Amino acid sequence: MYADQTYWGRPVPGFGDPRARLLVLGLAPAAHGGNRTGRIFTGDRSGDWLYGALWKAGFANQPTSVSRDDGLELRDAYVTAAVRCAPPDNKPTIQERDTCQPYLVREVALLPDLRVVVALGAYAWAASLRVLTPRPRPSPRFGHAAEATIASVTLLGCYHPSQQNTFTGKLTEPMIDAVFARARELINLQE
Repeated sequence: MYADQTYWGRPVPGFGDPRARLLVLGLAPAAHGGNRTGRIFTGDRSGDWLYGALWKAGFANQPTSVSRDDGLELRDAYVTAAVRCAPPDNKPTIQERDTCQPYLVREVALLPDLRVVVALGAYAWAASLRVLTPRPRPSPRFGHAAEATIASVTLLGCYHPSQQNTFTGKLTEPMIDAVFARARELINLQE
C-alpha cells in the first residue's frame, strides 16, 4: 500500500552513544516511524514512550524524538533493532532474522563498554540471547522486568511500547520507567 513512498522498505541503522553502557533493542523500525524518518523509534508513539523513559532515566537530553535533526542526543545509551527493515505485520521471517543478525552482532561488538541490554519484547529478548556470549543454557525466559546475566551484561526484559501494549495497559509509563531506572541502577553499581 505504501510502496510508492520514498522511504518504504529502507533499512534503518542504530542510533546513539558509541561509548554506551546501555543497549536498547527493539524488533524492527516502524514502517511510518523509524522507516519514514530514518532514525530508529523516531516519529511514532512507541518512540514517544521509549525516549520519554530514556530521558527520565538520564539517558537522553530530551523526551521526544520526531526527526533526525531534532537535537536528540543519547548519553550512555544506544538504540537499535534486531531486524533492519519494517517487516509485514511486524512478523519477520527466519530469513530476515538471519540476514539482519550479523549487523546486530557488529553493533554489539562496537559497544566495548556494554553492561545492560533492555530487550523490548520477546523477539528482541530472543535476538539478544543469540548475540550475547556465552549463550546461556537453558535460555532465560522473557518477561516484563525479567533479568538474566550473561558474562558481564545484564539482560532486562520490557514489554514493547507498541500501541497494542500501551493502549491496553499491558505496558504503563511507570512500568517502562521502572525498567530504565533499573538499567541506570545496574550501570551505576558497576562504576
